[in-house]
Amino acid sequence: MPVIDVLLPQFGMGMKDGEILRWRKAVGDAVKSGEVLVEVEAAKTTVEVPAPEDGELVEVLAEEGETVEVRAPIARLRTG
Repeated sequence: MPVIDVLLPQFGMGMKDGEILRWRKAVGDAVKSGEVLVEVEAAKTTVEVPAPEDGELVEVLAEEGETVEVRAPIARLRTG
């Protein structure tokens, strides 16, 4: 089964990074496409990052409280 990176999306034109606020899923959890994985604060707004595909969360790459750049990998999903 392939493993894909979940990237921090850019929610606005000026967004350069975001702070991981709270993971809604834990390593080992099954996820459905569109289901919220994590809450991120960007430009003083809280946004939810959904799973891009159905799968299993196999690795968290950005911990709560960590600031990451746009398009940086924040998690890995095993799909298929």
